[in-house]
Amino acid sequence: MALVRLQTEHFRNLAPEPVSFSPSFNLLYGANGSGKTSVLEAIGYLGLGRSFRVSRHQAVVSHGQSRFTVFGGLDRGADEEPGPGATEGLAHRLGISRDVSLKETSLRVDGESVRSLSLMAKHLPVSVIDPGVFDIVAGGPGKRRQFLDWLVFHVEPSFASVWQQCQRVTSQRNQTLRNGRMDESLLRVWDTQYTALSERLSDARQATFDRFKESFELLVEQVDVPWTQGLKMEFFPGWDRAQALTEILGRHREQELKMGHTLYGPNRADIRLKFQGRPVAETFSRGQQKTLVILMKIAQGMVLSEMGRQVTFLLDDINAELDVGHRAMLAQKLRALGSQVFITSIEYPDPESLWGNVDTPDYRMFHVEHGKLTEE
Repeated sequence: MALVRLQTEHFRNLAPEPVSFSPSFNLLYGANGSGKTSVLEAIGYLGLGRSFRVSRHQAVVSHGQSRFTVFGGLDRGADEEPGPGATEGLAHRLGISRDVSLKETSLRVDGESVRSLSLMAKHLPVSVIDPGVFDIVAGGPGKRRQFLDWLVFHVEPSFASVWQQCQRVTSQRNQTLRNGRMDESLLRVWDTQYTALSERLSDARQATFDRFKESFELLVEQVDVPWTQGLKMEFFPGWDRAQALTEILGRHREQELKMGHTLYGPNRADIRLKFQGRPVAETFSRGQQKTLVILMKIAQGMVLSEMGRQVTFLLDDINAELDVGHRAMLAQKLRALGSQVFITSIEYPDPESLWGNVDTPDYRMFHVEHGKLTEE
């Protein structure tokens, strides 16, 4: 499914008129501050439930307003059956509204209220490629966990529930560790629950990582990246799974009490990227790191494409980060996957530089000015 209709109310500087998009490629251009990234940000809310630019909902509400709303309509795709509330040729209608003064969020799918963000986000896999995404390689483990968990969420239906349960138990366990006094019986209760959830979480992550790695290795055989020879990519679950997690927690009880939080388990998981035994962040150039992240993002799309899922990629200002050759490689690979793609740029887009003169995909082009999209 692809996002073919978008409408917002009081979202940054965007105009409230509905906009129709291509299920394939959409090229948006305009001056800085015109609202290009805000369009991608609004789309991101439907697939992520948050902004990929800022952490506070208040930042996206129009000046003088207390609530914003984002509505999206998804097409039916190749085989998708319409939802119970589908209308006007749409498979699903998604909506998210946030009252920042009351700190209340409302979610709707096909006209019905839903309580869980996962029930909305599962319909629209949104993958963002912007200047901040390159921290997946250069940043800490948290960025790579987030990268992997996005894919696990869309591959394994039960993952969201298990992840939420594990987060709650981890929080309770951390509170017990911070109490300042030893409560061994209570910690053992939390250890038992934490271990069971950790095993389920790590099994799902490992299985999805294996699929991702297979796609990644296939991809690097298709593109000219000889410097990836010798690259090692492995999943670290957060502890040595050759040992029982309960035993590890017991042996390191004093250490965890001293630190006041859980030191072993899925909250420490990572995708370890090494070249000749050293972290990629220390050995690869900035350009190589960028290319590696792009390849990893494409590999994610390959996994979901094999499952018959269409990913909506949001490419924000990639002209500033990628040269012409890498932009063309990215556009052509995403086109081959059947992805929906939104690309923003300051200058007028040149479709020929993305696809050449052969086999240009269906695309729509929009000029963005003062938050209003005008199709050209």
